[in-house]
Amino acid sequence: MTIKVAYILAPTGKFAGVERVVDEIADALARAYPDQIDVDVLLCSDFPGMPVDNRGYTRIVTAGSNRLALIAAVRRAISRKKYDLVVVPQVEPTTMFWFSCLGLRRKFALYLHGNTKFENTHWKANVMFFLMRAVVLRRLSAVFSITPKQLDYFRQAFPSNVPHFWVPNPVREFPGEPSPARPGGPITFVNVGRFCRQKGQDILLRAFAHVHARRPDTRLKIVGYGPEEADIRTNIAALGLSGAASIEHHPLDPSLALATSDVYVSASRWEGWSLAICEALRFGLPVVSTNCEFGPADILTDPRLGRLSDETDESGLAEQMLYYCDNLAEERTHAGFRRAYVSRFDARRVVPIHADALLRAAGRDWTLTHEP
Repeated sequence: MTIKVAYILAPTGKFAGVERVVDEIADALARAYPDQIDVDVLLCSDFPGMPVDNRGYTRIVTAGSNRLALIAAVRRAISRKKYDLVVVPQVEPTTMFWFSCLGLRRKFALYLHGNTKFENTHWKANVMFFLMRAVVLRRLSAVFSITPKQLDYFRQAFPSNVPHFWVPNPVREFPGEPSPARPGGPITFVNVGRFCRQKGQDILLRAFAHVHARRPDTRLKIVGYGPEEADIRTNIAALGLSGAASIEHHPLDPSLALATSDVYVSASRWEGWSLAICEALRFGLPVVSTNCEFGPADILTDPRLGRLSDETDESGLAEQMLYYCDNLAEERTHAGFRRAYVSRFDARRVVPIHADALLRAAGRDWTLTHEP
């Protein structure tokens, strides 16, 4: 018996968190259950940097020159194969593609990744969120969510009788994943993420300015890319941090930056999860994070993993960073604990959870045989 699943990646023009997770999960599902799960990924735009070779799933391009052309392309692709389940990340694309496939008798699942509190930001989003509540939600087969707190919030904000499933994100493994112990030299903080308001690099820089004023032996690496890079550079200069804070570009693999740092810092205003925090734990780094919704508090459940600060409070963030300046030698002894903890999110461990959720959402009651 085979279950046919399609994931739809809405057009974004970037290969970032949602796109990377779908790619990794689809690939892992296809490889773990080659005779039982037939996985397609519909790409609604070009995603620069997305792996193109040696993927276990089938890639289908459904791009359109405008929204109507895109809707028509997706409908054609979905109509060509009798999918048991169509999985779409985020509220707006799920609503749009559900309507575009009316009459095809396909089951749909909403796959939550972000924070629905902050995604309803314009009139088109207002319309899509209204339609999700009023029409689409009760007709879905399932809601998938990447964190327990995100799932709890969605249940309250979007009440329904639809089954809800927690499907953890996979955290990629890096070759070597060396110990963070680097005696001597300045204490180096690192942040990885898109350069945008959500990720709070402005908060981070103000916090680091407080830290650097008290501990000149500190450095900060801001790793990523995005539309606010110029603003970040301006802030670095305005805060007098030109010799202490730097920008690095490692869009696909932050392992070099993580392996040469001491403490990871997240200053996000909101999150769905935080793959960056988990990847830092892979390298044994302690984590300082704003206590934003939803991911960091779901991950940093033990003080040996890291410390949380009040959301957008740079003074509190600075105090937690200073704690690690003063206690770094002791905290390095917990590096093994951090690496062991994050291994629970290895793809080989989370893919059976995803597979079970897909089966239940599709209404199948048979058991999959996992191939390691």
